[in-house]
Amino acid sequence: MIHKIYPREQISNYLLIDTFAAVLLTFMVLTSESTTPLMMKLLLLLLFFFSFYIALWFRDWRLLTAMTLGCFSLSLLCIFTEQSIFLFGFIFADLLGRANEKLHIGIGMLAIATMFVIVQWHETGSLISMKSSIFLPVVILQLLLPVIIYIREKAKTLEGELDTANQQIERYIQEEERHRIARDLHDTLGQTLTMIKLKSELAILLVDQDEQQAKAELNDILESSRVALKQVRELVTGMKFISLEEEIARSRDLLKEANIESNVEGKGQRLLMPSVDETMLALSLREAVTNIIRHSGARKCNIRLETDESYFKILIRDDGVGLMDQSSGNGIQSMKERLQTLKGTAEIANASDGGTVVTLALPINSYEKEKSVL
Repeated sequence: MIHKIYPREQISNYLLIDTFAAVLLTFMVLTSESTTPLMMKLLLLLLFFFSFYIALWFRDWRLLTAMTLGCFSLSLLCIFTEQSIFLFGFIFADLLGRANEKLHIGIGMLAIATMFVIVQWHETGSLISMKSSIFLPVVILQLLLPVIIYIREKAKTLEGELDTANQQIERYIQEEERHRIARDLHDTLGQTLTMIKLKSELAILLVDQDEQQAKAELNDILESSRVALKQVRELVTGMKFISLEEEIARSRDLLKEANIESNVEGKGQRLLMPSVDETMLALSLREAVTNIIRHSGARKCNIRLETDESYFKILIRDDGVGLMDQSSGNGIQSMKERLQTLKGTAEIANASDGGTVVTLALPINSYEKEKSVL
């Protein structure tokens, strides 16, 4: 229900501040010792709150119009009640910075300056009097605030657009890679597997009729299988290779840029593994480090490489807020899926003393079996 009264995107950051400002302004106006009629004060307050409410919901010409009316009502409140009410101009200065058009921001800044001129002239009869000089830095800050807010909002928008573009590019690359692998599998393995199928059927027919010919066909099947295995290896080698060592160095640079202290242990714990395995590990490490930078709020990160009798492991540990929901996010799931394809595991858990521990593990024995097959 509250989303229909107050903008959803501002509830967490501004609702409390706006409520406090509204109550304070109302109290200051109604308790001022001026001789202005109460009805006049209430009308000016209503004009202020109406202008503020319209400015909350729009970013086009309606924001500019509401902001101008709001500055006008503040000017009259300053004249009829207290000059310190001029400080509430920061509310409209903040909203003005979210306007869609630079022209609107410029006109709005002119309205803020005009409000200062009116109040200053009424109080001192001069624009250069030192009597109200304290309000000069205030008006300068109110003029600078829309520019600062505009730059910040643009940066957030550009960052969002960049993240969206990167996600689209990543999906496009993944789709293209799938198509390439599908084409290569069809073109290279299709014929070989068809030959194996036909020779297997022929060997079944010949096993009772011509044992020597059946053995010859089985030998051909064995040779064709080796060719198929070689073709698979060539396809896998053609995939984009990502060095684990280079990814660790890249991760340290990213952590440093995010003001997160990093440490790498066990650099010597490296295995000569297939390029696919190393690439999958590197991508999983990249996802883990990205999650730390984006969500953990950590100040330190430790990356440790371990090797035992069965597994090669990478442990990524941070001192951040910990894991709130293990089921959330595509990053965690993608890490698990990548390593599951290689009979490995990706485990994410809260550390006993705070933070998160990500454990990436790949079996070592599969490498030895692989060598024996080749």
